[in-house]
Amino acid sequence: MGRRARNKQDAPLPLELESKIEGKVTKKLHDRLKHEAQRSRKQKRAASQQKPKPIKANGKRKVNAVEPKKAKKIKAQESDESDESDEEMAPVDGAPEDGWDNAPIVSDSDDAMESMSDFDSSDAQDEGDAQDEGDAQEESDAESGSGEDEQVTQMPLSLLESDSDADEDEDEDANSDSGGMESYDEFATDSDEEPTTFRDMEKKSRRLDKERAEDEEMAALEMAGAGAVVEGEREVFQLPTDEQVAAEEETPLDLTQVQMRIQEIIRVLNNFSELREDGRSRSDYMVQLQRDMCFYYGYNEYLMEKLLQLFTVNEAVEFFEANEVGRPVTIRTNTLKTRRRDLAQALINRGVNLDPIGKWTKVGLTIFDAPVPVGATPEYMAGHYMIQAASSFLPVIALAPQENERVLDMSAAPGGKTTYCAALMKNTGLVVANDANRERQKALVANIHRLGVANAIVCNYDGREFPKIMGGFDRVLLDAPCSGTGVISKDASVKTNKGPEDFAMLTNLQKELLLSAIDSVSADSSTGGVIVYSTCSVTVDENEAVVNYALAKRPNICLVDTGLAFGRSGFTSFRGRSFHSSLSLTRRFYPHIHNMDGFFVAKFKKTSNKIQTGENEFTVPTGSGVKLKQKKKKRHH
Repeated sequence: MGRRARNKQDAPLPLELESKIEGKVTKKLHDRLKHEAQRSRKQKRAASQQKPKPIKANGKRKVNAVEPKKAKKIKAQESDESDESDEEMAPVDGAPEDGWDNAPIVSDSDDAMESMSDFDSSDAQDEGDAQDEGDAQEESDAESGSGEDEQVTQMPLSLLESDSDADEDEDEDANSDSGGMESYDEFATDSDEEPTTFRDMEKKSRRLDKERAEDEEMAALEMAGAGAVVEGEREVFQLPTDEQVAAEEETPLDLTQVQMRIQEIIRVLNNFSELREDGRSRSDYMVQLQRDMCFYYGYNEYLMEKLLQLFTVNEAVEFFEANEVGRPVTIRTNTLKTRRRDLAQALINRGVNLDPIGKWTKVGLTIFDAPVPVGATPEYMAGHYMIQAASSFLPVIALAPQENERVLDMSAAPGGKTTYCAALMKNTGLVVANDANRERQKALVANIHRLGVANAIVCNYDGREFPKIMGGFDRVLLDAPCSGTGVISKDASVKTNKGPEDFAMLTNLQKELLLSAIDSVSADSSTGGVIVYSTCSVTVDENEAVVNYALAKRPNICLVDTGLAFGRSGFTSFRGRSFHSSLSLTRRFYPHIHNMDGFFVAKFKKTSNKIQTGENEFTVPTGSGVKLKQKKKKRHH
């Protein structure tokens, strides 16, 4: 009674309105007509003396939108309102005897929302407030109409009956028998499906999972069938004939076609006994593979052949693909001025995304992304770090210089390894930084000053002359000039500008430099007597062959463990050539495996300053130069 006491119903509809009703009467239509009658009376009183003006055929009254509230205990409310309406309001002609719920709905969509908001609301206070707002809006509409000499009449019933039933169907679906729960927007489905409720969400989820599993199974079957078809097609692969090869030289194939043929040849080589073409040898496939890879990756034939000899065909493709992608930017913390933790925090505060390189170094950081140039930050200008490739850390780690030692860096520019040695020595002892290229010494000197190195001497000599100039070092680092086959990602010109003459010249230079480095070290050093040889090349001619030559020419040295916990062991035999068994202590690094530049590191230990061969004894001093002493043969009379 509280709700009805607050919102008392009006008297029954006038007879003239009831006479216009055709068909069955619903509760919504009854409430609508009653509301229209009340509104019409108010408008007539407001515009009693004004000239009437008909409204437009498609005009509709404005109603303040009232947000529908969630229904609570709908069934109980329907029964209460049905009983109260029977007591307080006379039934309208045509209404069914069993109540309003079973009657058909005849209402337009806009007003259906209004009547549903009143019907579904369970809060009497909110409903009364909404009704008061509606009345206030109607009075304001009536006043505005009277001010403009317009008379707003009630919308004809025929317009109400002619509205579409689509919105009514949606309202009926939204309030269908769903266990007293609504279907919210986030769970709504398409119009041709039933609305999803909390009750059947689990059921539909299971159905979707089942459909997804069926789709995945079908996709797997299709892929297997397609793979079988492709496999069947690949089995008939044949090498191009000589005429086709000659035609391709004049009109090259598309890169996609060349790539597919490379994959086919690799597949045949991996299962050569079953997939090879009759009358074709393995060398035929290798010749064609080399030709196609030269065209696809842009190498000359000499370098391609030399690199293909290092790897299996599958790993060779990985190596060439890795050379097409740049290596990550890495920096080395200058421990003379800061710590890696402090440097990392300072760069992170500037928006730099970084991580430690790995467990094998305590000073390296990998830069993934930086909003500012890494070589222009205040920390860089202050000498807190050096932009240096991760592979350049390796020879210094292997050298392991100690405090108060005399160290020689025979090829020092641009100064990354020299300054790293000075940092490990804590600016004590002496670091002689030599480089034969005077132009490159400018960067060497600049980096030494920027990083605060105070124990370095810079000189410009040919490294092969160094035993005659200065000797007696505790440790010598030789990062020898090389072909650069490990840094192709930085210098793509290596693919085409290196030939047999270049490799012959470089290997001779490397052998001479290594012998000079060995002679510059004193075996009498209590802490040192160590030589480290490194190159940024992956070819055997510049690495294992040079080390094996030094072992043969200087029997007073031996290879020792590099101290590097990762990397591949060096070759002890290669294509019919046998090397010293201790070459397994050397380390190789590849871009496709270690994500750094290709590199080679070997570490020697000098055991004696004397070399004896046969009857001759050679003394190699570590001071002002090489002196040769030869025992004179005793003449027997």
